Amino acid sequence: MSSLASFFTQYGSLLGEGLADTLVMLFVSTAFSYVIGIFLGVVLCVTAPRGLHPMRTLNAVLGWVVNIGRSIPFIILLVSMFPVTRALVGTTTGVQGVIPPLVLSTTPFVARMVEQSLAEVPRDAIEAAEACGASIPRIVVSALLPEALPSIVRGISITLIAVLGYTAIAGAVGAGGLGDIAIRYGYYRYQDEVMIATLVLIIILVQVIQSTCDAIAKKIDHR
Repeated sequence: MSSLASFFTQYGSLLGEGLADTLVMLFVSTAFSYVIGIFLGVVLCVTAPRGLHPMRTLNAVLGWVVNIGRSIPFIILLVSMFPVTRALVGTTTGVQGVIPPLVLSTTPFVARMVEQSLAEVPRDAIEAAEACGASIPRIVVSALLPEALPSIVRGISITLIAVLGYTAIAGAVGAGGLGDIAIRYGYYRYQDEVMIATLVLIIILVQVIQSTCDAIAKKIDHR
């Protein structure tokens, strides 16, 4: 017990700061990714061959761009974006320096998940809105998105857990957060207890994210 108290006395503030940095990177980048990704997912769904307004060329080009974005490993994207990131936020390190590549890497992933969630909406809900003479934007807002919301919320848990893994990778290049602590103390200084502590915190975060999103999805799913 005394050794545990000593450990938290020595590393508690460090782990607390790392956890705070990780949460900022996680939720800020995911929020931006969903703002852009929902729009792209809606466009992909609406312009699909069997969508509300088929546009084969736009759908193919946008799908191609999204697939390219999903194909680039995060660590390669992170490093290759250094000039762009520096121009956008003035730095390539710390919490600010990792948010642009996190957003760019996560957005295509979100777009495809949103597209899939919208594609699973029963045709009856769409036809009911069409029968009322609703425009395409109205159908999207009043029928597609509300019906797909439980699935989208479940997808958020997958996205958050994936981004959490990205933040740990970003720690290897000085992004801060729990990943950075694990690398600096657990790997370079051979302090296994610090590595274990960061791992436990990440596992707890994953469990909280999954349980919270599942509970929200269950509450809003009236089917």
